[in-house]
Amino acid sequence: MAMEIEMEMKMQMMVKMMVRRISRRNYFWKSLLICVIVGLVVTLGSMVWLENHYFYSRMRILVDTDVDTDDVLGLLYLLKQSFSLFHLQGITINGNGWSDAGHAVNHLYDMLFMMGRDDIPVGVGGDGGISPDATISPNLGGYLPLIDQGVSTAGQCRYRQAIPVGGRLNANTNFGLRKYFLPQGKRRYIPMKQPTAQQVMKDAISAGPTAVFLMGAHTNLAIFLLSNPHLKKNIKHVYAMGGAIREICSESSHGKTCSNIGNLWPPNTNPYAEFNIFGDPFAAYTVLHSGIPVTLVPLDATSTIPVNKEVFLAFEQRQNTYEAKYCFQSLKMARDTWPSSGFFEMYSMWDSFMVGVALSQMYNLHRGGGIGINAFSKMEYLNLTIVTSNEPYGISDGSNPFVNGRLLSTFGFQKNGVHSGHVQTGMLDPFCLASTGKGKCQDGYTKEADGSESVQVLVAVEAKSTIDTNSSINKAFYISFLDVLNSPRQTGRFDFRAQFPKYREVLYRPNFGKRLLGKPVIFDMDMSTGDFLTLLYLLKTPIEIINLKGIIISPNGWATAATIDVVYDVLHMMGRDDISVGLGDLFAIGEEHPLFPPIGDCKYTKAIPLGSGGFLDSDTLYGFARDLPRSPRRYTAENSVKFGAFRDTDHPELRQMSALDVWKDVLRTLDLDAKITVLTSGPLTNLAKIIHHKAMSARIEEVYITGGHISYGVDKGNLFTIPSNEYSEFNFFLDPIAADLVFGSGLNITLIPLNVQRRVSSFYKILKKLKFRNRTPEAWFSRRLLYRLYDLKQKHHQYHHVDMFLGEVVGAVSLAGKHLNLKQTFSFKPLKVISNGGESKVGQTIIDGKKGKWVRVLESIEPLAVYEDLANALADEKQTAVIASFES
Repeated sequence: MAMEIEMEMKMQMMVKMMVRRISRRNYFWKSLLICVIVGLVVTLGSMVWLENHYFYSRMRILVDTDVDTDDVLGLLYLLKQSFSLFHLQGITINGNGWSDAGHAVNHLYDMLFMMGRDDIPVGVGGDGGISPDATISPNLGGYLPLIDQGVSTAGQCRYRQAIPVGGRLNANTNFGLRKYFLPQGKRRYIPMKQPTAQQVMKDAISAGPTAVFLMGAHTNLAIFLLSNPHLKKNIKHVYAMGGAIREICSESSHGKTCSNIGNLWPPNTNPYAEFNIFGDPFAAYTVLHSGIPVTLVPLDATSTIPVNKEVFLAFEQRQNTYEAKYCFQSLKMARDTWPSSGFFEMYSMWDSFMVGVALSQMYNLHRGGGIGINAFSKMEYLNLTIVTSNEPYGISDGSNPFVNGRLLSTFGFQKNGVHSGHVQTGMLDPFCLASTGKGKCQDGYTKEADGSESVQVLVAVEAKSTIDTNSSINKAFYISFLDVLNSPRQTGRFDFRAQFPKYREVLYRPNFGKRLLGKPVIFDMDMSTGDFLTLLYLLKTPIEIINLKGIIISPNGWATAATIDVVYDVLHMMGRDDISVGLGDLFAIGEEHPLFPPIGDCKYTKAIPLGSGGFLDSDTLYGFARDLPRSPRRYTAENSVKFGAFRDTDHPELRQMSALDVWKDVLRTLDLDAKITVLTSGPLTNLAKIIHHKAMSARIEEVYITGGHISYGVDKGNLFTIPSNEYSEFNFFLDPIAADLVFGSGLNITLIPLNVQRRVSSFYKILKKLKFRNRTPEAWFSRRLLYRLYDLKQKHHQYHHVDMFLGEVVGAVSLAGKHLNLKQTFSFKPLKVISNGGESKVGQTIIDGKKGKWVRVLESIEPLAVYEDLANALADEKQTAVIASFES
């Protein structure tokens, strides 16, 4: 439109010049000129009308996704479609699915940057809630299913625990390919400035008729419909991949065999649900029963289009664009890491296929064709509903918050209706468990129904075969998928190496020469903000005092496992690529599923907010992780049969080390009589596991534990999301059984309790110290990070707690003990950690003269000396960064 206006202004100037040059008496030329002007005006008007018609006739699309691998493939397929037909209005992230919000948002930003589509808004999260009186506040984040949504973003994982945490790790990193392949642009997550999911949805849908593509749980759209009923008319159609309707049976020599209807595993609680619908059954019910036309692509259809060997080989031979390369490498890693030999029979591009079905249907409708006509799938109308609870209805067993009537009116549910039964509480719910065979719960089942509970839905039932009998690919969608991805139209501009052609993967290892090395230290961190400050302090402490040999990650703390990449980047910045980094257990002790260890409960991590001030910020280091130089080291899903994998991947040497691997690696580098000092700042899960290895635990000299809270009945703990537990501290609460085991182990322990940490929690004082020091890259990075936390704490209630992270550095300062002016005082106390009982007690540290173990406790330390020591260390020109930033 702006171009047309500019053209009109230029034409007007040209006409005025022509008029000045023509004699007033030359009527012939004047008449001719008038005709020309009229013709130009008509032509310009036609151009403007055509532009308006073109803009408004394009089919508008909003995508809501949990950014799993098949979503990534589907998004790139969508981005390659013709601009003249389809207009992607925005992307919102479903934060309670296969990926975590902080990793997902930056993954999308990088993909869109590669494709030259920084114009597409991305929305994630939001910190609104549902109040006790059922009021839905603006920007409700969608991190939790509707049934568990309260006033904050902390809460249960009754449905999400069905997703393997290793699957989430691979989705967050795209098997390690994301940082290896994708370029990085200017867009990034920034706290309190990031558009929320509800903002992006509202902007897109309020602008005109929009089709919504759902590639995950339906939470975001359900919230939108409940909050904006006046805009429902603008949602033209909903296309969703999800659900499972009928058993899939096959005939063999052994007779007829039928698989489970759903795809949850193990099926001994719920054999009916599919992941996307199970992620929030009440939200899926709300969307399905909203009155908006719905087209559903369930497992019934996706099971008919597996990625067979022929498709895989054809894709391997056709990688003509950056986006095709990224998609194939993602698919290959999915194949290489598949835990059985059944990949080619079991793996379908689930959400990608939905995108194809949706685009075909939209195109046919746009051309005036029938709604059931589809190039990629046979379609059929079915009467469906979503099961949200289990019979008998109207019971009150504590599983269903809707039973008490608090939210019934808000969601339009009847008190004793189909939503008032038992709601599955997890993958070990006793109500649902079957001792043998299939479980009895049906939460999330996309069920054929009759009567008032049924809705007529257009359903994809079977993928169509290709017409070309000479093609090795037997499904029409896969031919389109490969053609579109490899088309030179709207192609990606570059990958990371093409963006930075001079970039080389160089590992930096220091040469300490003949310097006398200090005590060997292993740092166990859960990657909170305070832990990264502690890591920088350890790296800046003279090697003659602390020789940091290894880092082990506790991914059951304040950040998710994929944030290990930020640790690699910090080490790379500081020139310490020699330090081993190992990933610890993903669950607290006792939280793994006994039959299927990849899944488990979040009994303790539920206390950490999923949104602002919690995982979203920790996983992005409050927006600053992307400022760090990109390390050649990163998490990868590469693996080997030697370590229990089903097959060797292409580069098993890149396998991510475990916490146990790091211990073994460090011990190999030490003399046989040398011992290790351990510093922990997070849950004690890793250390509790090491204790079981007697040969390793015997090599531990001492353990400095940053955590625990010794209350004298006055000062309370910091577990702010669980008000009933007044005296626990986060690190011990996150794995109380592990803390109890460590305290009872006989190890030489020094405890840095919360009482002391709180005395060193002034952002103002540390920032003042850093202001007048040398601006080394690490000092400048730390100052910016601390100032952001200080600013957020002052302005936004979601960040009221962030000063507790600053005190975590006291453990490292005490361990180094570089200065007498720290004035440290210690005492010995018989301590015990409560590991049994309800959530109002576990994690508390008590003085117990009978059963407690004697522990050295830091009683006091001079706060100003700690600030001085930290500032001096960060500003020291020795052992400073070798690469200043990502831009460097």
